Amino acid sequence: MNEYTVIGIVVAAFILAGVLSYFFTPPVKRFAHKVGAIDVPKDNRRMHKEPIPRLGGLAIFGGFLCSILVFGQLDQTMLCVLLGATIIVALGIFDDVLALGAKLKFIVQIIAAAIPVCVGGLQISLFTNLNPFSDAPFWHLGFLAVPVTIIWIVGITNAVNLIDGLDGLAVGVSSIAAITMLAVALLTDNMAIAITMAALTGACIGFMPYNLNPAKIFMGDTGSTFLGYMLATVSIMGLFKFYAVISFAVPFLILGLPIFDTANAIIRRLAEGRSPMSPDRGHVHHKLIDMGFNQKQAVAILYAISATLGLTAVVLTSSGEVKAVVLLAAVLAAILVGACIIYGAEHWGKHPQEQKKHKNEAAQEEKNKHE
Repeated sequence: MNEYTVIGIVVAAFILAGVLSYFFTPPVKRFAHKVGAIDVPKDNRRMHKEPIPRLGGLAIFGGFLCSILVFGQLDQTMLCVLLGATIIVALGIFDDVLALGAKLKFIVQIIAAAIPVCVGGLQISLFTNLNPFSDAPFWHLGFLAVPVTIIWIVGITNAVNLIDGLDGLAVGVSSIAAITMLAVALLTDNMAIAITMAALTGACIGFMPYNLNPAKIFMGDTGSTFLGYMLATVSIMGLFKFYAVISFAVPFLILGLPIFDTANAIIRRLAEGRSPMSPDRGHVHHKLIDMGFNQKQAVAILYAISATLGLTAVVLTSSGEVKAVVLLAAVLAAILVGACIIYGAEHWGKHPQEQKKHKNEAAQEEKNKHE
């Protein structure tokens, strides 16, 4: 298959998924109203002021599935991934309508992840050995391959769900990740992954006009968990297969924003003595809002961060190993500095307010004494 044919199929998969997703969204919105899948703002974590329908992920899934059935390469592994994705979408629909418990969702997610892992043979079987004193180029996981892969899939599935807190954020970050995986697949001549990511990107972009601020519909858990599941499984199919130092770094860079936010949330909640599954208002997008950015600005900042990480991942796949390691170190340093600035700004913003509060209290006490 020549390169023009490949590009033609990739573009066709992208366009079909995008068009279908766009036209599927209005009827999905009406369906959400009928079944009561409405997100009512009832706490300070939610940025919207009026009830907005969920279930938009059903339109994304529909556009993607139709495109992949027409253009995709449906081997056993891909069929198992699609079966698992269908289970995730069904779970998301019930959750958007009925608000299911965290334990039940977690169990079903494990089952959905286990299908491609145990039946389709989709496993992270080895990592690059970073031990400089070892002659072995790779570290084989052996019997740990199955649990490690399931943990990866379930973890990324929930990580994308957790960043779905601002209009257009999760769908945009997922689009950037999918475009990055598409670029890497084309660079490594992986036709199946390229078509899959083109369809996923198209489905996301077709939905975005309805989801950008001010959002007319949310994709809900139906969409965010589906996108996380697909990005997690496809990263194993394509990105963990490189026989180089970059094999470990590339998927973590592409999915860097949701991974960082989820890890931070878990550490923060455990440090406060709470369940890691308990909701709060401490995500990165919340902190940007608290710093004074509006929704569009906060989303644009996080888009830029995701795009930078994605571009870095693409460069890593096309550069020598020494350049790749240097570039990776520079990006990690930049991320660390950025995190310190964000969290430091939040602390500095609170400190003057606390000083002002104490000063006012002291002045009031002094006034009361004189009276």
